[in-house]
Amino acid sequence: MLVRDAMSTLVLTIGPAHTLRQAARLMSARRVGAAVVHDSDTCGLGIITERDILDAVGAGLDPDAETAATHTTTDVVFASPVWTLEEAAEAMTHGGFRHLIVLDADGPVGVVSVRDIIRCWVPARRRPAGMAV
Repeated sequence: MLVRDAMSTLVLTIGPAHTLRQAARLMSARRVGAAVVHDSDTCGLGIITERDILDAVGAGLDPDAETAATHTTTDVVFASPVWTLEEAAEAMTHGGFRHLIVLDADGPVGVVSVRDIIRCWVPARRRPAGMAV
């Protein structure tokens, strides 16, 4: 199975000036665990995750004053839509992260997470009523 089969095509893109609170609200509203941060001044792409926001708030930083730019990972490993899920999992394991931005020639086309990969690898089972997915 390939990354394009597992990735979410809902790509939340924010700017580096978004506050952590704004980023958290947007991520929560779209039910995603990461946002692509696009800095038009540098033409660069980075990623901010729920863990980055949690770490900042846990450290006592003000989510209304802290910007995404300060907490964005810019040394990003990008995935190709034609990578296998094994290649994506290996990149995540080697890098110690849980999300990959998926790029094609035109830019970001998706995000693949550990959860996406697990959903593909673990056969769907009947869950008791009320059990979260």
